[in-house]
Amino acid sequence: MSKKLDQPMKRYMPGIDGLRAISVLAVIAYHFDLKWAQGGLLGVGVFFVLSGYLITDQLFMEWRVKKHISIWNFWISRFRRLLPAMLSMLILVAMWLAATDPARLLSLKGDFISSVFYVNNWYLIYHKVSYFESFGPASPIGHLWSLSIEEQFYVIWPIALSIGIRFAPRRGKLLLYMLVVASVSAIAMALIYVPGTDPSRVYYGTDTRAFALLIGAAMAVGWPSWKLSEKISPAARTSLDMIGALGLLVLLISILRTNEYEDSLYQYGFLYLSLVTAVIVAVLAHPGSRLGKILGCRPLTWLGKHSYSLYIWHYPVITLMRPDERNEGLGFTEIVLQLAIIFLLSILSYKYIEEPIRRGGLRDTWKLIRSHARFKPIVGLSVTLFVFFFTHTWISNVVKDQSDLAQPVGIQNTVQNNRPAISDANQKLKQDDEIVESPHAGEGITLIGDSLTLSVDSYVKELLPGIVVDGKVGRQMSQVQEVVDNLQSKGQLGDHIIIELGSNGVFNKSKLRSLLDSLQDKELYLVTTRVSKSWQNTVNDALKEVANDYQNVRIIDWYSASQNKSEFFTQDGVHLTLEGARFYASLLAEQLKQNE
Repeated sequence: MSKKLDQPMKRYMPGIDGLRAISVLAVIAYHFDLKWAQGGLLGVGVFFVLSGYLITDQLFMEWRVKKHISIWNFWISRFRRLLPAMLSMLILVAMWLAATDPARLLSLKGDFISSVFYVNNWYLIYHKVSYFESFGPASPIGHLWSLSIEEQFYVIWPIALSIGIRFAPRRGKLLLYMLVVASVSAIAMALIYVPGTDPSRVYYGTDTRAFALLIGAAMAVGWPSWKLSEKISPAARTSLDMIGALGLLVLLISILRTNEYEDSLYQYGFLYLSLVTAVIVAVLAHPGSRLGKILGCRPLTWLGKHSYSLYIWHYPVITLMRPDERNEGLGFTEIVLQLAIIFLLSILSYKYIEEPIRRGGLRDTWKLIRSHARFKPIVGLSVTLFVFFFTHTWISNVVKDQSDLAQPVGIQNTVQNNRPAISDANQKLKQDDEIVESPHAGEGITLIGDSLTLSVDSYVKELLPGIVVDGKVGRQMSQVQEVVDNLQSKGQLGDHIIIELGSNGVFNKSKLRSLLDSLQDKELYLVTTRVSKSWQNTVNDALKEVANDYQNVRIIDWYSASQNKSEFFTQDGVHLTLEGARFYASLLAEQLKQNE
């Protein structure tokens, strides 16, 4: 009986690799900021379910045959599979940054160290690093948080499963325990998440993402691949394929339509995704499924087998080759070129690092490199591309540094009340002077905002003397009510209130409505945002939607007014140059005059 079980234990499931391929392509498209893949971040959740299923399926099979789980051997196999490729990437990225941007490398030392020890997700949580609302250049290793969660699962799960099997030898009871723990994790995500705020805490957390892994694990206990037979009735085969196809359709629609800032995604969306993925995995794992054979076509299985190396390499390439933040999106040629580099690096990683080390060791890797003369052209091309983009990045940094010395950049320079600089930088905006009708033109007007408001403070006060300006770096829409109450208590809240917020992330529309309801006796202006971040359109759509419901609220469309005006922005694509700050101030003053 044992011998019979030994044979069918390891069965290749090509459909699973096909699902891996779809998931990694979704993640890559998401990080390319492609509009049609705004839900591409769901691909990571799919990987979690897949990992939970495959790992538990493997461990459960081992226990059934050997009556124990070799935890140490499992850990070694996982480290051999995952760590060498990641270390290789980290070393090359560190070398690149050391040569092109040493200060950036130094600032990321905590990210590197925490990634090596697979605790990067908790490092990011502790340091309050947002996955969704960050300015400046993104960390080229910012995607490693998900590998930390998986590795933490690999360390804990074989121990927990061994204990669970001994206390609950019956599959039904074990399955129930696993689903209870998964439910606790899902409830934790829903409860910890605060609607309308940055969801990074629940997005990064092992505690709040464990349910995806556990749902996959539960599916492996209830639907083990090694117990499934290809001999099923035509009706059962058709039912399997229909259920799997429906699940796959739901997954693809979710990738196309999900918005990362939707409250529902963190309240129940990720849980729903995990359940749908588990159903798809169950169908693809069945040898009788025709859908598994379709997704097991050669191109998808190739991508699936290389999915780990593609995931490892795509984000460093995208972030290190990202153009100026003032440019919105990448062109077709840039995307194709970056994809070519990603695939080349992934092929090299899989061929010469992952597979040889997983199957043998470093000595075998070196022998393989020496013996594969036919692969030298690809290595040569990769080196050429590396040198080219290294040179390009180095020259770009030199030019940027010289530009930074030549002109003011950032909040610190635009906040200063420097009248000679104002007139020198904005000779094109002579109409501004016509807006000011009296030395008290700004009395009764209050401007509330974030760092953008600080950067235009002196310009607004020049055009609208008497205006009250209250700006603060990093301010969110959720803090406005407190600011309004404070200004009102001081008698500084005017009858005309301009709210410039949204540059730092999304907000809860219900809270904004509550604020507007309390200010129905005021004339209110909501300013749209231009920020080269994923939340820009979400913020602007929300502002316009809410404004349409109030007679006393108007939109000042900074987004449209600043279109194709790259000279208005500093390197981060958000904060303003002197010319941009002056224009912004004139826009506010002009809109107020038109609505008198």
